[in-house]
Amino acid sequence: MKLATNPYRGTGVSFPGSEDVPFPSIDSAASTGLVARCPRAAETPLLQNADLATRFGIARLDLKDERDRMGLGSFKALGAAYVIARDAEAGKAKGRTYVTASAGNHGLSVAAGAQAFGARAVIYLSEQVPQAFADRLTGLGAEVVRAGETYEASMEAAAEAATSQGYTLLSDSSWPGYTGPPFVLMEGYLILMEEVFTQIDAPPTHIFLQAGVGGLAGAAAALARVRWGDDPRIVVVEPEWAPALAASIKAGAPVTANGPVSAMGRLDCKEPSLIALKGLSRDADLFATISEEEGQAGADLCAEAGLPSTPSGAAGLAALAASGPLREALSLDASSRALVILSEGPE
Repeated sequence: MKLATNPYRGTGVSFPGSEDVPFPSIDSAASTGLVARCPRAAETPLLQNADLATRFGIARLDLKDERDRMGLGSFKALGAAYVIARDAEAGKAKGRTYVTASAGNHGLSVAAGAQAFGARAVIYLSEQVPQAFADRLTGLGAEVVRAGETYEASMEAAAEAATSQGYTLLSDSSWPGYTGPPFVLMEGYLILMEEVFTQIDAPPTHIFLQAGVGGLAGAAAALARVRWGDDPRIVVVEPEWAPALAASIKAGAPVTANGPVSAMGRLDCKEPSLIALKGLSRDADLFATISEEEGQAGADLCAEAGLPSTPSGAAGLAALAASGPLREALSLDASSRALVILSEGPE
């Protein structure tokens, strides 16, 4: 694992056009109020694992278990479906076609939201996304289109379809000129953190947040700072083959990361969401990148603990497990209390 300190902590990075990019929403009341009316809404558990805490030489380990969120198997259920629910409440969802690209779980949320509210979903997938995800999407009534070798290529194709076909683009990322829908989408992820606040009996000293484009990490970090202040050390975790956020922080501006395809498929995003980048540059303390082997080791640890996940879903745990030589840089010791999110179930 490689670790880099965030030089913009507390202020946020400024880059051309950043003044037009919002910080992540902290309006958790809006999202919790709407989702509470969903018949499939249910709190996911916060699990303590004393054996792993002892193994890592810390006092406590809490794992927020998103592996069965709303029956979709991922925290992403709180994102796109929340946007579509907001549209439905305003009378704007029925009959609308939502289009997006996905590395898997975001597409499931779009498909489920569209199915629930009388809309249509068209999901673009790169050739790298497992067929199992494509099958789940079609099972929810979505049309699946394969396009390109990377997430970024499939997103470009989805954006083109939105323009040419008159579809509504619903991405979980943001870029210049496109921030409205992803801002609302990230607001849905605040529900996860609100649950944590009620479930945990003491604030963590460390929060490990895995990131693809950064939506979950950006939303969770923003609300954690509001509720817990500056004390928790927030660590953003990415694959070393897709360090979109870490590379952008190093450059002081959004960049496209280069690297081969990562087995951490849901985190294999080469370009950051600008909203997430702006928020995490203000709120995160450290940016960590983990190897493919370290990512798999995290998934193996979950399996041993009876909590099967994927290298993507267990990436935060993988970083904690790989932290041995970097304990001092992370300020980890025998009194530390770590919070990790298991963001998805097994494939």
